[in-house]
Order: sequence, then C-alpha cells, then structure tokens
Amino acid sequence: MQTHNLGYPRIGSQRELKKASEQYWSGKIPVQQLLQTGSTIRQQNWQIQKNAGIDLIPCNDFSFYDQVLDTSLMVGAIPGRYQSLLHEKKLSEIDLLFAMARGYQKDDYDVTAMEMTKWFDTNYHYLVPEFVVNQKFTLYSTKVFNEFLEAKEYGINAKPVLLGPVSYLLLGKEKEAGFHRISLIENLLPVYLEILNKLVEAGVNYIQFDEPCLSLNLNKLEQEAISTTYQEISNRFPDLHIILASYFECYGQNLQTVLNLPVETLHLDLVRCPAKLDDILQTDFVQSKNKLSLGLVDGRNIWKNDFQQSLSIINKAIEKIGAERIWIAPSCSLIHSPCDLDLETNDTVLTPEIKQWLSFAKQKIDEVVILKQLAIGENPTMANLKFNENKIANESRRTSLLIHNEKVKERVVSITEKDAQRKNDFSIRKTKQHEVLQLPIFPTTTIGSFPQTAEVRTWRAKFKKGELSQEQYDALIAKETTEAIKWQEEIGLDVLVHGEFERNDMVEYFGEQLDGFTFSKNGWVQSYGSRCVKPPIIYGDVSRPLPMTVKWTSYAQSLTKKWVKGMLTGPVTILQWSFVRNDQPRSETCTQIALAIRDEVVDLEKEGIKIIQIDEPAIREGLPLRDENWQEYLRWAVRAFRISASGVKNDTQIHTHMCYSEFNDIIQNIADMDADVITIECSRSQMDLLDAFAKFKYPNEIGPGVYDIHSPRVPSKDEMITLMEKAKGVLPSENLWVNPDCGLKTRGWDETKLALIEMVNAAKALRLSQQ
Repeated sequence: MQTHNLGYPRIGSQRELKKASEQYWSGKIPVQQLLQTGSTIRQQNWQIQKNAGIDLIPCNDFSFYDQVLDTSLMVGAIPGRYQSLLHEKKLSEIDLLFAMARGYQKDDYDVTAMEMTKWFDTNYHYLVPEFVVNQKFTLYSTKVFNEFLEAKEYGINAKPVLLGPVSYLLLGKEKEAGFHRISLIENLLPVYLEILNKLVEAGVNYIQFDEPCLSLNLNKLEQEAISTTYQEISNRFPDLHIILASYFECYGQNLQTVLNLPVETLHLDLVRCPAKLDDILQTDFVQSKNKLSLGLVDGRNIWKNDFQQSLSIINKAIEKIGAERIWIAPSCSLIHSPCDLDLETNDTVLTPEIKQWLSFAKQKIDEVVILKQLAIGENPTMANLKFNENKIANESRRTSLLIHNEKVKERVVSITEKDAQRKNDFSIRKTKQHEVLQLPIFPTTTIGSFPQTAEVRTWRAKFKKGELSQEQYDALIAKETTEAIKWQEEIGLDVLVHGEFERNDMVEYFGEQLDGFTFSKNGWVQSYGSRCVKPPIIYGDVSRPLPMTVKWTSYAQSLTKKWVKGMLTGPVTILQWSFVRNDQPRSETCTQIALAIRDEVVDLEKEGIKIIQIDEPAIREGLPLRDENWQEYLRWAVRAFRISASGVKNDTQIHTHMCYSEFNDIIQNIADMDADVITIECSRSQMDLLDAFAKFKYPNEIGPGVYDIHSPRVPSKDEMITLMEKAKGVLPSENLWVNPDCGLKTRGWDETKLALIEMVNAAKALRLSQQ
C-alpha cells in the first residue's frame, strides 16, 4: 500500500507567492527574486510531504499563475496576438506567461489577456486555451523538466503532474469556425510523447495525468480520444507507471472507457462520489493487476476526516483486491485547501472547540499517512493514538450545542412559494422603476468595489488589532467614501456605489456578521493568479443578528442626489465561496443564508435605497458536473436567490452580477432568477457570452461588462463603444447598461480612474448615436 498526493497549495503558508508576484509586477523586485520565491515554496512543500511520510510526492503542481496556462506554454499554444511580444519584444517565458494572463500595455504594445473561467465547480479560475484550425503545437516551456530535476536535486524522486491532453483540449475554445478542438489531439499528442520521452530520460518512474473531464458526460468521439491517447502512451512507454486522476464526480458513462485504459493506477474521488468504488469492484477490474488510488481525504473542504468511516472503505477494497493494490490519497489536489492549521494560534479567531474539527493541507497529508498505517498495522501505537483523537473530535462535532438553532430551522420550514416571488412580473416592475429612477439610456455604473489601497487595508488591520478606535476607523472610512462619491459624481456615473472600503472580502465581510460562521487567520486559498481568498467556515445554522450594510450604504446615499446601489453577496455565492458544513444538505444551508440576505434587502429598502445588487457570480459554478443532476441544484439555487430578493416593492430595482461563466445551457434558469438587471463579464469574450441572452430573447435589462478588471490595461473609449455596438446588435438598446465586468477592488486608482472616464465617455457617445 502506498500513499500519494495529487497536488499541494502553491501560494506559500504566508502567501509568499502573492506578495512576490505583485512586487514583481510593480517593478519592486527583480525576476530572480520572484523565481527564488517559487523555488523556496516548492522545496518547503516537498519537505512537508516527505516529513509526513508520503510515498509519491508531486512536482509540476506549482505554478506562478495557473496550471492550464502552464500547459499552453508547455505545448506552445500561444495565441497569435502574443507572437510580437515573443519574437519582437522577446519577452522571457515568465513575462510572456503574465502577459497572457493579465494583458500587456506598455512600450507601444497593447495586447488583451486570455479569457478566464472557473475550474469545474470550484472558485479557482483558469486561463482558457485558444485554438485555431490546424493548430500547431510544439514544445516551448521546459518547466515540467526543470521542476522534476529540482526535486531530484533536493532528494525527492517526484511524480510529475500533467494536465492530460484530452482535458486540455476540452477546457479550451475554438477561435475559428469549422472544426472541433478534440480533432487537434493528433497534433497535440506528439508533443506530449516528446515531453514523456524527456521525462523518462531524466529518470521519471511515475507520472500523474489529470483528466478531470472524465467527470463530465463525454461523447463517443471524446471517449475514443481518451482511449487512443493512453493506448499510444502505453505503447511508447510500457515501463512508465501511469496514474490517471479524475475528481469532483464519478466516471459515470465513461467508466467502461476508463477501465479499458492501459494505465497502472486509477484514482477515485470517493468524497464527491462514494459509490464509485462499489461500481468498480463489481467489474473485471478485480481480476486485473492494476491499482486503485482511494481519494478519501477531502481536498476541497476543511473538515477532519472520519478515520472510522474511511477505514471501512479501505477494508472493503482490501477484501476485494488486496492491500498491495491500494493507494491512499486526498480526493483531489490540495490547492483548494488552506495550507496549515498549525498557523491558527489565535483562540479568539478560531475557538479550540471548532478548531479540533478542522484539517488543512498539511494536516490532510498526515491523515493520508495515518490511514495507511491504521489499514496495514504500521506504527500501531502512534496510529491508534491518532485514531482515538480523531474519533473524539468527530464525536465532539456531532454533539456540539454550537451547531443548531431551532428558530432558524423553523423559519426555513415555514417558507411559502409567495416568499420566493416579486409582487408583479418584470414588465410592470420596469415601468415603475423607470418612473422612479429616471435614468438615461445606457446607464453607467460599476459592479461595487473600488480599489482597496494599502492605506485602506492598513486602517482595517489597525482597527482589528485595537490600534484604532471604532470612531477613528469610521471617520477614515467615511472620508474615503465621501471622496469616492464625489469623484463618481464628477465623472458622470449614473448609479453610484459607496466603494466597500469597510469590506475585506465580498463573502468574508458578510460571514463575520452572520451567526453560524467562523473564520481562520491564515486560511488562504488561491482564486486566480495572485488573488487569494480566505473562505469563511460555516459550522452551524445561519442567521443575521443585526443589519450588515445599511450604515455605510445609507451614509453614501446621504451625500448625493444620485442613486447609490446597495451591495450584497447572494446566498449561493456565500455558500459556494465558504467552507460549508457537511452534516446537512447544502440546499438547506443556502436557504438559511437566503433568509438572512432577505432581511438585509428589506432593511436597505426601508432606508430609501432603491437599487440593490445581490451578486451571484458563483451560481453556475455550483452546477453539478453531470447535466442529469442540474435541475435539482438549479431548483434550490434559483429559489434561494428569489427568496433573498422578493421582499421589496415593484419600484425597487434588484440587480445581480455574474462573471466568468457560460450561460447558454442555464439561460432559462437565469431568467427564472427574475433580477431586474443582470451584469455579466463580456470583455474577454468580446461579447460572445451575449449570444445566449440574445437567442433566448432575455427580457430583463443587462449590463455586458466592457472593461476587463482582471487586467491592468486601460481600454479606450472606442474599444468600449465597439463592444457595446456588438451588444446593440443582439439586444435592445433600452435594455443595456454600461459597466465594468467585475468589482474594482484589486485594481489601482490611476488605471481605474482612466478606465471609468473612458467608459462614461463611451456611454455618452452611444447616447448621441441614438438620437
């Protein structure tokens, strides 16, 4: 029996990668220092896993931005617009990677970033590969070899991790008509074979191919591509031990294809799909010599493993195929987990009672090793001690008085259909809202947050440490809010926002004010690039003891005669972007959150706030990976949003915001949410995402983002007009808003001001063209 890990967090336990990357981007450190930070993080990660006793430690799981983007560089799939940066500007590999991820706007070059979207049903974002007819692939980046040799020099004979070629293609997009990207496997596979050959020559014995697309409903052509790909790899490298990893779901209809593959070890995510093991143990796999990797430790949540339950699964597998054919692992890569629970030393932030229920990446590695020891009787004294500690901690959680609130449960049970419906349909509400709001055609707004400067973050840190009083802190936030309102008025925005300077994160801020939530001090996980989030931990029933946003929204509204939007995070997004309790259905937890947000919406309306935005960027993210399971999720997710939004009058305008999602297949469900205005990301996709809304004849108002906030480049007025003209070509002008594609918290003020001035001027030009 062996232990292995699919991947380890790459941000560093103190977010060293984030800090070094942002310093490099701003020109404060040389590239050598950035690269050294990456090397230090990798070596620390390898040492942690080695110390824990992991048998097969991964390499190439580190990235300076994103593993899919790394793969594009590895196979030379560099879109044409970057070729001048590569050949004329002669950017280094690391700078080319950042240009593809963030755009490049200097030295007379102005190149847009690649499209970004969600990694399956997680809050991690990847850069979408771009493919053209007869796309050529060639080995460009040698990162995978470099990191294997680095590990070897460090004393680790590591297991390289590669995104499988079929999943890589399926995660991309065709940028020309007339072909399907899966047909490119014939061009791509020779490059993968070249890579494998170099790895074998370097001394690689084991290699992990991640094919997460096997968790989707693949068609026959895609299944055939999987079969031919791994048959060719096996033919060329018969002595290479191939580990095939898929996660986040069952293999489903792909199971027989997978079982027929010539791979030595098959990884199963038994957290998300416990039934997968029984399915396989009922097949001819039992008579083979191949191995099963049992993904028993949850790589996506922070609850301590239940050793007793996991051991029963391991023993079932041992009984059928023997211990020597079993590996123990986390369910998926641990990039979705915080780094180390040992860093949580402040009992006032995370109480000892709750902390004993938790496990972060470093602890999950220990759990994998302990499960192996318990299963085979290795190191019995220590393993049994750990088993008893685990049993006590899990029993403590099951019986804790912290978890349940009967009033909350009763309120959920008493919800009626009326609670999930606005008073009238959109056509009536629209008339009422236009009478009250009196906005121009192509109204301009932002998505909510403004740049959070180092100064603003310092105020919050000092306030939390007690170095600023409540009065001092409030005075600073009031000053920043006043300046933001004044500036928005000056440039001519139509609907203003207060800027959210008091907020740390769009989910954490609300979790801090809701019962049933707790927090870590250092529980950061990567969202994209240098962007890290610290998800709240939902441990119990959720309720809202006091108003959460009324104070600062009302203050901002008092400063202006223009409308100020109330800014809230929706129930599905709060659920998706938290670590959620696993002792009740997610739908029930989501409904509890929806009721809390509903209370806040009603209070904002009472204070005269007539436009309220309830952000739901994660609603598509929560979709089950197999479409046969979609409708049940969409039923309760849409209902939760409607519960949160339906307590107001017809003339109160409800907005929602979604970003980096595909909408074609859930457009009816988005319409069912019945928001008066929806804002979406459209700039990176060049308005392609609007096609779904146009074909559906989406009846409500929509703001297609014209300004990519995830890139530091400043778009021109003409660029934004061009995008809006595309939008006008598919949707009625009277239904269109003009806005960025997401919040501006992570941007700098200089670029933000320039971009928003251009955006307002674009809207003015559009209005003139309508006259």
